[in-house]
Amino acid sequence: MGKIYMIFTGGTISMKIDDVSHTVKPALSAKQIMQSLLESELYNELEVIEYSEVPSPAITNEMMLDIAKLIKKIIRENDPTGFVIIHGTDTLEETAFFLDTIIDTEIPIVVTGSMKSSSELGFDGINNLTSSILVARATKSRGRGVLVVMNDQINAAAEVTKTNTLTLDTFKSFDYGALGIVDSRQVMFYRNISYKRKKVLVDSVCSNVYLIKSYASAQSDVIMMMIQNGLKGLVIEALGRGNLPPTMISGIQACLDKGIPVVICSRCPSGRVLDSYGYVGGGKYLTEMGCILAPSLNGQKARIQLMLALEKSNDFNYIQDLFTI
Repeated sequence: MGKIYMIFTGGTISMKIDDVSHTVKPALSAKQIMQSLLESELYNELEVIEYSEVPSPAITNEMMLDIAKLIKKIIRENDPTGFVIIHGTDTLEETAFFLDTIIDTEIPIVVTGSMKSSSELGFDGINNLTSSILVARATKSRGRGVLVVMNDQINAAAEVTKTNTLTLDTFKSFDYGALGIVDSRQVMFYRNISYKRKKVLVDSVCSNVYLIKSYASAQSDVIMMMIQNGLKGLVIEALGRGNLPPTMISGIQACLDKGIPVVICSRCPSGRVLDSYGYVGGGKYLTEMGCILAPSLNGQKARIQLMLALEKSNDFNYIQDLFTI
């Protein structure tokens, strides 16, 4: 059996409460965290890579790409059983989705982290590490895409989102439910992912792709400023089923006139967008203008998919097909 490569990026799992400021700060290296697993029979299967020690708000598109290239290199040069990426939870779902979109492999890739620091009661980091290793080494995890394992639940990167700022069960797949669980060291899958993910196999990322949220009386001025600053693609978290205030239409039209793709998702935490409303600013009105719907993705994931897609092609049909499920 090959190794499980554990790529540490940092996050709360590597933090402790500072005695002076009484705030949570980075404090532990990957090796220090792994000391807790020294006595485990899993330890000898692991290869630890200390990629970085940063909180997840500091993770950039370029770092996500670098991690993807590292994983691809290991796959080419070795025979890995699986990967576990240890990551802060704030942007964990974005890195997981990025890797899921840009890497085409049957080998299990698991992303995990911790909601509590090692100084806090109920520190969940070591349990999440152990569960993630078990999922990464399980044969039944192969071919399921990138997985997020937290609180003994297994979720698909394409479906899961962080739902609560505090609770240990924060990562949920609202519309679909978990793929499975880890119970008494057994990896159990209940279902497959709801649809087959479409890959975007590129070696770089497109910059200047932005995400904005709509609201009552939202205007077009912010969109116009982004166009002036070199906007390449725009994702809008729309209202409800995918509808926007009429006051945003002029900005959207300006984007489309310049060949800038506009992708519409919903600011609602669950439910898909659909072009069922025909009034000015309604979903049907927007698709007839030339906007693209992202039926099942939240804003942050739709932005990543558009960012990667634009690195490959600006063709409307290609981008629309990529977002179609």
